[in-house]
Amino acid sequence: MKTNRRCRALLAVSLNLMALLFSTTAFITTHWCEGTQRVPKPSCGKEKKTNCLNYGGNETANETNQNVVHYSWETGDDRFLFRYFHTGIWYSCEENINAAGEKCRSFIDLAPASEKGVLWLSVVSEVLYIMLLVVGFSLMCLELFHSSSVIDGLKLNAFAAVFTVLSGLLGMVAHMMYTQVFQVTVSLGPEDWRPHSWDYGWSFCLAWGSFTCCMAASVTTLNSYTKTVIEFRHKRKIFEQGFREEQNFLDQEAIKYFRERTEEERAEPGDLRLQCLHSCSPN
Repeated sequence: MKTNRRCRALLAVSLNLMALLFSTTAFITTHWCEGTQRVPKPSCGKEKKTNCLNYGGNETANETNQNVVHYSWETGDDRFLFRYFHTGIWYSCEENINAAGEKCRSFIDLAPASEKGVLWLSVVSEVLYIMLLVVGFSLMCLELFHSSSVIDGLKLNAFAAVFTVLSGLLGMVAHMMYTQVFQVTVSLGPEDWRPHSWDYGWSFCLAWGSFTCCMAASVTTLNSYTKTVIEFRHKRKIFEQGFREEQNFLDQEAIKYFRERTEEERAEPGDLRLQCLHSCSPN
């Protein structure tokens, strides 16, 4: 029983630790959603000679460069670039078409005014989700390494299960609220940011993976609690049943003993009379 209980506690701690690592990584990274944005190509200049628009100038100098587009109203999509972007809870970063690297801006500033409150609720829920995961992980570690008795371990187990379930519910709500805010921002956000195409990134997968591990840890903890209680009650029932049987056996032995004792006491006066008659009778 003790070995199985320890194995279940170790599994719950491992799942909770994975959920904590996944949620923290997802919270601080910027790959919840990623895709491309369609933006106009910049004008060609001395420092920009590729992927640009030539509004006149020296055409012969650029006629051999296939990345230079000669400006015309008939060029259509040739006047646009598709730059890569990725967005997290805090920042949205996009490829810099004028230089190497990326430029980032606050996603909270990009969100429409009507969605800022929902976004802040999502942020607060994510923080509470991580904090409750830490509390649940601490209680599970205490139950695994420092519980001196079964009763203390069961109390810690129960509290850890409650905190883990609450954290999972908060995490689910936070992820759904952020998804809603992002979808509204795609439609109503700034013109220079709106994605041409997008999909969910690896940070989003980590966030839901964290939720899955969290719920698995809570189920494992509850299973460990209920199984330990059931085993404890079963052993107590067996003990009480054995105690009753032993008590009945002792009672029967006591009744038998007192019955035999009573019969001996009843027989003793007759024996004394017989002894007296034999001793007092003449030869």
